[in-house]
Amino acid sequence: MKNLFSVGFSALVLGLFLASCHDDDDYQTIESADKIKIDSVKIDSDTMDVYGIQSIRTYSTYPSKCEGFYGYDYVQSDNLTRTVTAYKYRTNGPCTQNSYTAASRINFSPRQKGTYTFKFWNGGNGWITKTIVVE
Repeated sequence: MKNLFSVGFSALVLGLFLASCHDDDDYQTIESADKIKIDSVKIDSDTMDVYGIQSIRTYSTYPSKCEGFYGYDYVQSDNLTRTVTAYKYRTNGPCTQNSYTAASRINFSPRQKGTYTFKFWNGGNGWITKTIVVE
């Protein structure tokens, strides 16, 4: 019985110790998601094959470490035209106000030949236009 009590007491102390080490601030809640302008776009090759895969990298500047890349709004407006808008998240935790630039990417895999036009939102009414010829 004494052994059982010792094991139970040890488990209780260990559990309390581990619980006290847990920091709830490690998990920050996303408060909002908003558009963020795309500063620049990098396409490795302006020609590619049908069914090939190419990563298109976009770069955006975030005003603080509480913000980061959330996702893209990727709209196919016709067979060969794509519009891309980037979104950022904002968390509720403490953060530094240092701005930073980060890259995100889209994998493009065309299903037909043609000249594809990509328009990346650059703020306001501005767009960065890139073309890829698919052979």
